[in-house]
Amino acid sequence: MTTRRAMRGPTARNGVMFGEVGRAYVYFTYGNHFCVNVSARSSRTEAGAILIRGLEPVEGIEIMRKFRPVDDVFSLTSGPGKLTQALSIASALNGLDMTDPDSELHIEFGSESARIFATRRIGITRATDKEWRFLDPSSPYLSRKIQIKAL
Repeated sequence: MTTRRAMRGPTARNGVMFGEVGRAYVYFTYGNHFCVNVSARSSRTEAGAILIRGLEPVEGIEIMRKFRPVDDVFSLTSGPGKLTQALSIASALNGLDMTDPDSELHIEFGSESARIFATRRIGITRATDKEWRFLDPSSPYLSRKIQIKAL
C-alpha cells in the first residue's frame, strides 16, 4: 500500500517502506506522538506500510500504564498515538525486524477465532474508498468502532 509519503521516493524518514518487508516504520507526527507501521508491499510495488492503529493489551498492562497513565484498559492502546505511548515506541525502534520473535518490537499471532474484515480507511482524506483497514469487528479495542451490516 503505497502512501503519499512514499510517492515522493525514499527519504531518511520513509526509507523503511522501500526496504525489506516486516520492518518497523516509526515516525513522529502532528508534533505530539509517534506512529508505528510495518513495512508491507507486493513485489510489484516499490514501497508500502500498514499503520498499526490499535491492539488488544493481553499482558504487561501495568507497565503500559506507567507510560500511558489511564485507568480504562480500553483506551490504553485504542489509537495509533495511544499504543505507541503505552508501548514506549519511539524513533529508536525504526527499522527493527517485526517478524523476529526475539526483536524488541515484534508481531505475534492472535486468536485463531478472530474474524478479520477489510473496511475503508479512516483518519485520512485521500483514498478513503480503499478497503485497507483490517480488523476484528468484535474487538472492543478498535481505534474506531464500526458497524457490520447483515447480509
